[in-house]
Amino acid sequence: MNKYMILMLICTMFSAISQILLKQSANEEHASALREYLNWRVITAYVIFGSVLLLNTYAYTQVDLKYGPVLDTFTYVFVLLLSFGVLKEKVSKGKLIGNLIIILGVLVYTLP
Repeated sequence: MNKYMILMLICTMFSAISQILLKQSANEEHASALREYLNWRVITAYVIFGSVLLLNTYAYTQVDLKYGPVLDTFTYVFVLLLSFGVLKEKVSKGKLIGNLIIILGVLVYTLP
């Protein structure tokens, strides 16, 4: 695994963090419709999304294209873990099975 693949994994983690920020904002009551979209969580999440987009675009120039989508699927795993840890959401049997299938698929795809 080269440093650009690690960069892509870090980007997927930050993408998951931004999704958690958006979910936290959606769960809050806001004073107005404008405040619903212009608060620190939403703005931070979109700044992270934009940064991840730029960094991923750069990383794709240095990584074989076949590995990019595989690394991007880890976002689902990170979102599950962060939802459980930060949002205190329950992990359903379906979510767990789905994430295990994702991890199994990544392992099968990357094995020589």
